[in-house]
Amino acid sequence: MSHVNPQQPTLTDRARKVAARILLGAGSRVKRLVTTTIAGEPPEYSPPIDELPRYPVVAYFADTTNQAYQLRQWLPVLERVAERQPLAIVTRNWELTELLREVTTLPVLFTLRLDGLRRLYERIDVKTVVYVNNGWRNFQSLIYQRALHVHVNHGESDKISMVSNQAKAYDHVVVAGQAAIERHRRALINFDLDRLVVCGRPQLDLEVSPVLEPAPGRRTVLYAPTWSGEDDANNYTSLDLYGVAIVRALLGRPDVRVVYKPHPRVLTAEDPAITGAHAEIVRLLTAARAGGAPHELPLDADILGLFEDADLLVTDISSVGLDFLYLRPDAPIVLTDRRTDRARIVAEAPIASAVDIVDGDTVGDVAGLLGANLAADPHHDARAAARDHYFGFARGESSRRFLEFVADCVARRDALVAPETPAA
Repeated sequence: MSHVNPQQPTLTDRARKVAARILLGAGSRVKRLVTTTIAGEPPEYSPPIDELPRYPVVAYFADTTNQAYQLRQWLPVLERVAERQPLAIVTRNWELTELLREVTTLPVLFTLRLDGLRRLYERIDVKTVVYVNNGWRNFQSLIYQRALHVHVNHGESDKISMVSNQAKAYDHVVVAGQAAIERHRRALINFDLDRLVVCGRPQLDLEVSPVLEPAPGRRTVLYAPTWSGEDDANNYTSLDLYGVAIVRALLGRPDVRVVYKPHPRVLTAEDPAITGAHAEIVRLLTAARAGGAPHELPLDADILGLFEDADLLVTDISSVGLDFLYLRPDAPIVLTDRRTDRARIVAEAPIASAVDIVDGDTVGDVAGLLGANLAADPHHDARAAARDHYFGFARGESSRRFLEFVADCVARRDALVAPETPAA
């Protein structure tokens, strides 16, 4: 006579549990399908994974539409890469996916979950993955082992956020020039500087259509403050401290056209000091425009399209000042320093030694400081030297270097994963 342990499940019990799991799994899949169809939730893959060809190069971007500007500035460069070899953008946010499909001819591949990302990479046989920011989901992509991972960032800037230990996670980090190399050497310990690849700023080699109409009889001053960053250490904005004073000083000159173009994230800020200053500047310029003055508020424009007509740039520590330095070495720049620490800003941002600074000590005479830069170009030679330090070569060279570098990454990846030839 056999004895059955009441604690031990019988074969029938186990069969029931297996059947229950199968039914639950099927029910879950059906629920996801129905929810996607009715509520508009994203599909598991788009396009369907079985329809995808191979893409040796991928630009990975896992953030939302709020950060889309970080990728959009790279789209023309990535489109040039795609002329040489297939390239796709891989996203993890459905709203961003739909946005990108409207603004680029590049294929945009979507997958939501981590296991889907791994399967997607295997399907398209990606060889080089490019990252344009430091989003935390980059580390989900970095788990893929059979590709080279390249960080390019979305600008050349002296902000502290440009250099972090996250750089150690990538096979290569593309930088603009000598200033960026020194920035990494100062900030990081135990970092292999050989990972840095100097390519300049390939985005700046592209032709950009001017945004502004002529303003006869007036010189154009572009005020382009950055946003307040994720924390105090990354806060370089002048908007809350000096922004209104700068604009009032410029409006006091009848021979000036003021163009106000803040960082895109200023427009979605919640800090009352930032939103208040922004609203006051918009009010001042709108009132002056109503009186016939040709001031401009191109809040949604490509900032590179504003550079050509600018006779003076007023900006903060950010990529804007360095892009202007590269494209318009003939025009003066005035920087701001919210910390009023001249030794620190010069040490952390070499360009600060080649321009005038608006800070707590000089904001009281901001009208005179701006006027001096409009009347002459007191730092022309120093600014030219700073441009060489940050970039180091002529316009056009950046694109050539970047295209060759990506091609080299693809070729090296193939060599690295090729099976070893057995000895004879």
